[in-house]
Amino acid sequence: MRIPGATYRLQFTPDFGFQQAKAIVEYLAQLGITDIYASPVFAARIGSQHGYDVVDPNRLNPELGTQADYEALVDEAHKHGLGWLQDIVPNHMAFNSQNPYLVDVLEHGPSSQYADMFDIDWDSYHDDLNGKAIAPMLGSDYQQCLAAGELQLSYTEDGLKVNYYSLQLPICLAAYEDFFEPVISQLDESDTALATLLLQIKARVLPLTGKAKSKASTDTKRELWSTINASEQTKQHVEQTLANYNGEAGNSESFTQLDSLLSKQFYQLAHWKTALTKLNYRRFFTVNELICLNAQHPHVFGQTHDFIQKLVKSGKIDGLRVDHVDGLYDPLSYLQRLTEATDNAYILVEKILEADEKLPDNWPIQGTSGYEFLTCVNRVFCQGESEPVLDKFYRQFTGIESRYERLFFEKKRLLAETELVGDIDNLVQRLIPVVEAMGEQSLVQDSLRDALKETMIAFPVYRSYISEQGRSEADVHYIQEAVKQVKESLDEQTAQSSNFLAALAFIEKVLLLDEAILSPEVQALRLRFILRFQQFTGPLTAKGIEDTLFYVYNRFAGLNEVGGVPGEFALSLEAFHAYNQYQQAHWPHNLNASSTHDTKRSEDVRSRLSVLSEIPEIWTQQVTTWRGMNADKKKASDKQTIPDRNDEYFLYQTLVGAYPFDEQEMAEFCDRIKAYVIKAAREAKVNTSWTASNEAYEQGYIDFIDTLLAPGDDNSFLASLRTFQNRIRKCGVYNALSQLLIKLTAPGVPDFYQGSELWDLSLVDPDNRRPVDYAKRANALSSIQEQWQQDPTSAINRLLENWDDGQLKLFFTMQGLATRREFSEVFKNGDYVPLAVTGIHANKVIAFARTLDTQTVITVAPRFLFDLTKDDKLPCGLSAWGDTAIHLPNADRSGWTNPLTRDSVEHNEELLIGNICRSLPAALLSSRNV
Repeated sequence: MRIPGATYRLQFTPDFGFQQAKAIVEYLAQLGITDIYASPVFAARIGSQHGYDVVDPNRLNPELGTQADYEALVDEAHKHGLGWLQDIVPNHMAFNSQNPYLVDVLEHGPSSQYADMFDIDWDSYHDDLNGKAIAPMLGSDYQQCLAAGELQLSYTEDGLKVNYYSLQLPICLAAYEDFFEPVISQLDESDTALATLLLQIKARVLPLTGKAKSKASTDTKRELWSTINASEQTKQHVEQTLANYNGEAGNSESFTQLDSLLSKQFYQLAHWKTALTKLNYRRFFTVNELICLNAQHPHVFGQTHDFIQKLVKSGKIDGLRVDHVDGLYDPLSYLQRLTEATDNAYILVEKILEADEKLPDNWPIQGTSGYEFLTCVNRVFCQGESEPVLDKFYRQFTGIESRYERLFFEKKRLLAETELVGDIDNLVQRLIPVVEAMGEQSLVQDSLRDALKETMIAFPVYRSYISEQGRSEADVHYIQEAVKQVKESLDEQTAQSSNFLAALAFIEKVLLLDEAILSPEVQALRLRFILRFQQFTGPLTAKGIEDTLFYVYNRFAGLNEVGGVPGEFALSLEAFHAYNQYQQAHWPHNLNASSTHDTKRSEDVRSRLSVLSEIPEIWTQQVTTWRGMNADKKKASDKQTIPDRNDEYFLYQTLVGAYPFDEQEMAEFCDRIKAYVIKAAREAKVNTSWTASNEAYEQGYIDFIDTLLAPGDDNSFLASLRTFQNRIRKCGVYNALSQLLIKLTAPGVPDFYQGSELWDLSLVDPDNRRPVDYAKRANALSSIQEQWQQDPTSAINRLLENWDDGQLKLFFTMQGLATRREFSEVFKNGDYVPLAVTGIHANKVIAFARTLDTQTVITVAPRFLFDLTKDDKLPCGLSAWGDTAIHLPNADRSGWTNPLTRDSVEHNEELLIGNICRSLPAALLSSRNV
């Protein structure tokens, strides 16, 4: 198994494909990266900007380049010693006409060779969906789309299709008779070829199933096409029939034939909002355009992983990152199968762990994609003493009195009662057979639904992992906690409802019952329900918390990060060290992320926002001033002002965190902020939303930003923002450098998101997927390396003088990765040793050692530096740090060198921070005590 030394995430798009990636391989190698970490590279929906809307996992995305381009990229990577970590998507594919597997299913229904590839309930409790898959892809009601002429029939060599803009769905062969009957009636009696073919379809093709039916269908459609095109008269009749079916826009009666034809399909076209309450396939979260897979079936696993296995076994892929592992039916079984299929390759999972939750230790993987590391580092740079001040100010400023814990359940309930209603109804239908099999027919279905919904809302983590292989103590604990929370939060009326309490008790019994007392048939029913239940607690949490609450609870926006818990503020230094020691003992090869394609804010934005926790009084006074300054810039109505106070506070934090280093970027910055806040407001679902946009509110918000960021000397707010932002931006830089050193040296594999080796002030996608200027980075790296070799002192001075261009961060990355290479075994297998810090500024230093045998690397990462940088001073030297010192892990160790400066550091039993950080605001120390 190849363990990466440092990964670099590349977001492949039609504009950044294999050739463009090949051009930067040498740069990545020179930087010190050991493995490319690639976004999905498999065939995706045309124009995809992320690759998660896969249409064929068994071929490369042609928009990224040819097979030869891919081979050349891999060869170039291998030439420079780089491995390849590949992001894969086993949970879902695109619900799109470019998906050949789904098209086959939509054409042939339950008799398709891929019928069980997708998670479709062909026996839906919705009577009109039995034997059909709902297709909620229309922009308005089906009848409205039909009458408007938006649904149009077409005919090609591939057969009859119905078209809705770019969506193109097949017409099943059973309906061909209806379409061609009027054509045949107009042909000469001697012209029987078409009629004969239709009879063959009925007698020989329709009774077939699986692969045989698909092949016969394809052959027959081509024969039909040839037959029709052999006669000009037949062609004209077909074209006229098409015109009759396609009707006249505005004349609903002219679409009767088309309506009848569509009613006979194996799918039911519907308005996209229909999926909120009526759904018979599993989606990725609430995205109708992503249909989930049954990866638990061995043959489906084989169908969707064949190409991946070949790439791994051929050496083109060294490791895999499994997207959305919590969406899988049985993650443990899937990971066991994946490990076996890839000969025990390096495997990570995308998994969000809640506070105090541990990754299941029986999973055959090396760890996660690193959200928990991000959260841990983020919080240890927040000043805990500031929480009461910021908490009180947030409530006073916004009027929001609800605590995070209460909002946590409120927002999950909002999603459960709106966007996920249909999903919960489907779960109830899966519970009913269990109720009947266990002899509990007296239970009321409405009460079962309410109890199930409340249990899901109260679930404290994304999901449990009960399977036929058993359950863990953690599974039992989380289920008991959920039921306990439901009982404690009941209103008086519900608490007295015997029906609800009986339903809740039954659900707890089903989830926790010792199945040994059940018959095998009932055990199977029960397990199927549990496995399905576990697939939906995750989407409810993700949509209710990540994609709703994190845009509502804006007390301290820097903590509202994927994998984070904004209700918990600072992390103690002791807890930080304990986390790292646990990781070293259990998951030493976990990925350590700081920015990803999923983060709400980049690492450098969060580093700035952390500074606000050091100056709560200054910050709150500044916001109060801005509120008064901008009061007359808001639009007002009878109901509210635009933006409301919560959105206004969110905006101020965003502006401070993401304000560009270069004023020439202001026009672009303004556009980026406007796009960002509209996405944030829609995600919050308070004043506008994706399902019901409030144009007046959104326009008012945009106008407010235009006014705030308008160029000109008379813009007093912008001048004030710049003045304040200048006071914290350097401290943000110091935070960023310290956090970078921690990522480079803590237990785990450091991961770098594309472009983040220079300052990157990106916000949530698509903002963080903007093109990266690699020529700029490569030139900067070359220049730094040259100057570093010639004169380290002048090189450092130049970097400090031009700190705002990002090259200082690039230098730290370069030298940190060089240190990892030199002490590779220390970072792979060495102990993690917290170091005691004493002196006047002891709380401002995070220090730890990585030790193995006679080798040691020490990390010194200062924090909370605002009061040490007054008058624009660099927080370096004894004048800044006084008697603050770290105590060494081994008093006999000697010969300390700082790889960031090449300085030697003198010591006794302790090292003064002022001597360690003489010229730079953070430090590494290395020693080989031979």
